[in-house]
Amino acid sequence: MAESPSPFLAVGARLTAAIEAAFGSEFANEDAVLRPSQHADAQANAAMALAKRVGKPPRDVAAAIVEHADLAGLVARTEIAGPGFINLWLESAALAAAVAAINEDDRAGVASAAKPERVVIDYSSPTVNKEMHVGHLRSTIIGDAVARTLAFLGHEVIRQNHYGDWGTSFGMLIEHYLDCERSGDYPSLDDLTDFYQSAHGRFTTDEEFAARARARVVSLQSGDEETHAVWRRFVDVAHEHNVAIYAQLGVLLVDDDVKPESAYNGLLVDTTAELEASGVAVVDDGALCIFVDGFEAPLIIRKSDGGYTYGTTDLAGIRY
Repeated sequence: MAESPSPFLAVGARLTAAIEAAFGSEFANEDAVLRPSQHADAQANAAMALAKRVGKPPRDVAAAIVEHADLAGLVARTEIAGPGFINLWLESAALAAAVAAINEDDRAGVASAAKPERVVIDYSSPTVNKEMHVGHLRSTIIGDAVARTLAFLGHEVIRQNHYGDWGTSFGMLIEHYLDCERSGDYPSLDDLTDFYQSAHGRFTTDEEFAARARARVVSLQSGDEETHAVWRRFVDVAHEHNVAIYAQLGVLLVDDDVKPESAYNGLLVDTTAELEASGVAVVDDGALCIFVDGFEAPLIIRKSDGGYTYGTTDLAGIRY
């Protein structure tokens, strides 16, 4: 096997070989426990862990490892310190050669994955009833970093931006929007967060409005044209905002990566029917529920008014 181009990894491999050479084949492939050190370029701490098994003091174990180690061309100096630490100083020429090799390599010395895999990464995934907050930004940045890293390693990366664009909050927003229109107060959606707060305030204090909002969710799920048209306006405004944020962050998410909750709406009937037919879901007090051992409350997947829940959408997504 070719030696690693990294001096650090190469030293670790040679120390592992030295442990076997010093103490026998039963110690093959022992970890040299090589770590960066503030006292040297690197420090190997294997001697302390091996001492009891070998039956010798840690410093004697460390001395045996150094004696059997072929460190020529990599290590300029070694020192046994404290209870048995092996301090190592790397050869300047070895470091210079490693840096030069990395500089000349298009992949900067990073090997491609031996067995590339298909990896699905769900990230960003904001709820589009209002503007993104810092939690969404954190997920976006971390997710994009992971996606870039895995793609660079050669894996097939499927980016999924699972917009939250469905459910009760949209029934609330749409009903509030239509109420504003009916009163002649045509609302602006320039500030989605402000509009959301106004609608949510009504939803939590006005039971009559809350009941209409919940009924509006059923209209949205059943494809009512007026409801869908207003919903589309909210989603488009939020998406335009998100795209601008993604451009500022320089992340790789594009429109084709968006797979929102609404994309599974057409699968909800079949999903619930399959679960009911299999006996996994049962009707209880008019609602279709899944009862799980160990949980007091069931998962409702179709409410008594015919509406579906977030759990239903998640199950449809898994089924998809």
